[in-house]
Amino acid sequence: MTTHRERIQTCLRGETSDRTPIALWRHFPVDDQNPETLAASTLHFQNTYDFDIVKVTPASSFEVKDWGVEDQWTGDTEGSRRYTKRIIQEPGDWEKLPELEPTSPHLAGQLACLRLIRQSLSPETPMIQSIFSPLSQAKNLAGNETLITHIRKYPEAVLKGLDTIAKTTARFVETVCGTGADGIFYAVQHAQAELLSLEEYKTFGVPFDHMVLERSEDLWCNMIHLHGKNIHFSLLDMYNFQIVNWHDRETYPSLTEGMGLFKGTLCGGLRQDTLVFEDQIRVEDEARDAILQTKGQHFILGTGCVVPVIASHGNLLAARRSVE
Repeated sequence: MTTHRERIQTCLRGETSDRTPIALWRHFPVDDQNPETLAASTLHFQNTYDFDIVKVTPASSFEVKDWGVEDQWTGDTEGSRRYTKRIIQEPGDWEKLPELEPTSPHLAGQLACLRLIRQSLSPETPMIQSIFSPLSQAKNLAGNETLITHIRKYPEAVLKGLDTIAKTTARFVETVCGTGADGIFYAVQHAQAELLSLEEYKTFGVPFDHMVLERSEDLWCNMIHLHGKNIHFSLLDMYNFQIVNWHDRETYPSLTEGMGLFKGTLCGGLRQDTLVFEDQIRVEDEARDAILQTKGQHFILGTGCVVPVIASHGNLLAARRSVE
């Protein structure tokens, strides 16, 4: 019997396994405010659907709450929380950020969550931890409009803040490696033409990404998520990831095009809206089309982002059934 680990490793090598791997993940609002309840919800989700990778999905604020931001749950269908307090208003605030240790309360809580999941999860099931890029964290500290204004008017101040965020995140990732995690899910949210030019991302994103990612080089199941539309897909040439995930049904490149642009494994094929608004037949058709596009090679069936919390149980079962 092929294990989840064996199936994913076979996929990463570009070889044929017993079936196409599948990995879906979602937020667990309210439960994500406590390490124990987030661990329990994550394990329940996995025990229900038996996916090939367990992606641990805390609220994005877990990385920035120890700097003083606040957020609340307001019912977003993706399961994310709304930020209610930012700590960066003036350009000089970037230079005041202190470096944090992994022992800081919210970072330590997420490490505890990972250890709880790993204790109960089969060692043959890969577990990866969500990590938000330094630019993504900067957006959560300041708000997107303030961040981009500061990047263009006060670049030196922002660069100092990003350096602090990256050093903090690198230490956290290094500690994640000791929890039994098999990889990280690295969320990049600003590699979009509508937000930053390619050259701007190379200045304000790439160097700080590299500071973080060098700490995860020994892990075997790292996935990068390029969020949004009109993404700078060419940036992948500057990174070393086993898996790339993006909104392939909504923006360039398609899965077929992505196969020619990325040497590793692709993850995607299902639209979030399909899992929410369509029926099980449509879910299975979309999954089948994705597998045909990639010929089932170097491919993991997934969504372009999180599964919305309002997606039906039946549609998730249909997605899982589609790879059998």
